[in-house]
Amino acid sequence: MSRKSEIARQYLKYLEAADLQALQTLFAVNGTVDSPLYGHMEASRFYERLFADSEGGVLTLNGIFEETRSNRLALYFSYKWTLVNNQVVEFDVVDIITFNEADKILNLRIIYDTVQSRELVDALRQAGANHGKPG
Repeated sequence: MSRKSEIARQYLKYLEAADLQALQTLFAVNGTVDSPLYGHMEASRFYERLFADSEGGVLTLNGIFEETRSNRLALYFSYKWTLVNNQVVEFDVVDIITFNEADKILNLRIIYDTVQSRELVDALRQAGANHGKPG
């Protein structure tokens, strides 16, 4: 197994555990995330927002697809996401991970169908706005 594949497996482990500190060790200092729900942002800020909206998650690895002689790989997994209001949404995800020369994640691009999750997250934010909570 390549070093990049090992990092991808660690990434899933830390994401499922909602371990922000461990996730940060995988990213470059200037690492970013592109999310269909949260937009483009610094990696630590993205995970803080994601974990604030989350009660938990179960991730199932479906495959890792690595380009030879490249700094990218694709991580394919299923995600059962429980929001803080106990709403649950399940979907398949492909993360395209770009590494720097030190095998740190420079960019993580998240690809999935947001039809169900966008509706639930929007409702969660609206409920937070109605109760004076940050969304």
